[in-house]
Amino acid sequence: MDPDRADRNPRRVNPLIWAIGLAVAAAAGLMAGSTHAAEGGASLYLLGSGGPGAAVMPPLQGVYADNIIYVYEGSAGGGRQFEVGGNVVANLRAEIVADFATVVWVPTTNFAGGTLQIGGVLPIGQPDVNVSAILTGPLGRQVGVSVYDSTFVVGDPVGTVAAGWKFGNFYVQGSALVNFPIGEYHQGQLANLAFHRWAGDTSLAMTWREPKSGWDVSGKAGFTFNGTNPSTQYTTGTEFHIEGSIEKALTPAWSIGAQAYYYDQVTGDSGAGDKLGPFEGRVVGVGGTVAYGFKIGRTPATLRTRIMTEFDAVNRLHGTSYWIDLSFPLAMKMPPGAAHE
Repeated sequence: MDPDRADRNPRRVNPLIWAIGLAVAAAAGLMAGSTHAAEGGASLYLLGSGGPGAAVMPPLQGVYADNIIYVYEGSAGGGRQFEVGGNVVANLRAEIVADFATVVWVPTTNFAGGTLQIGGVLPIGQPDVNVSAILTGPLGRQVGVSVYDSTFVVGDPVGTVAAGWKFGNFYVQGSALVNFPIGEYHQGQLANLAFHRWAGDTSLAMTWREPKSGWDVSGKAGFTFNGTNPSTQYTTGTEFHIEGSIEKALTPAWSIGAQAYYYDQVTGDSGAGDKLGPFEGRVVGVGGTVAYGFKIGRTPATLRTRIMTEFDAVNRLHGTSYWIDLSFPLAMKMPPGAAHE
């Protein structure tokens, strides 16, 4: 599915104004924040999701599906302490197998000269958590050693909105995420997929894609703002993330690339339930990606795999993530006179 389309009416509002506005809004939110790192060492924004084509929008009005099967294996040894579900734990090891089902609606491809996209994400999965010791439980008690917890749960649904513009081979996109704390959450347990707090993310992405040579260079950066978990009275601080990727199309169907991300918590955690102080985190991830374009009947689809590994982790797990990502349109509004192949 070729995302390239003709440029829109130049008399419309300059999309760079929208992009600058989003960046200014994110910076203003950061300066206004007074809280201080991420509860459980986890974040709303899925690190590694801003790879090739990060700013490219769907080419036509319609409904589109994207499904990510995500596996993460991580650990933090050396006696490092984390606060998980109100528990202070040490030597944390976790494995997460999750499915992120996304559906987006593109109501118009002429939103201020660009494309508007609205959607939602529902995470479902099984986190497995193993710690060598729970130092302090939710009620302040000192409890056992070598504790394992596992459960299959439905996480918090996430609302998404994005607007993007195209200038020749250059794409710009502003996007936002909102976490709705209505998923399945088990108070006091180690294994939870839901954050059980309001959270939002604002990001700005840019892509340069040259169809003749097959090169794609993309970048994405943003801030995540977090509310308080009412069960643990823990307020996670403001988080910054930035990603970059480069990809080369080898054939009309196959492409291969590399990507990396950097995460830094810019303010510390706080709240009555914060037992470890300003628990600010940091981590770096690098990896590779391969994509294959094909058709399901007459429907174009893309299958993408990623492997990302982390290092230089501070107050975060460091590990490896494995991705299988399938995207395809559910329905598209074809332009007048267009025919299906």
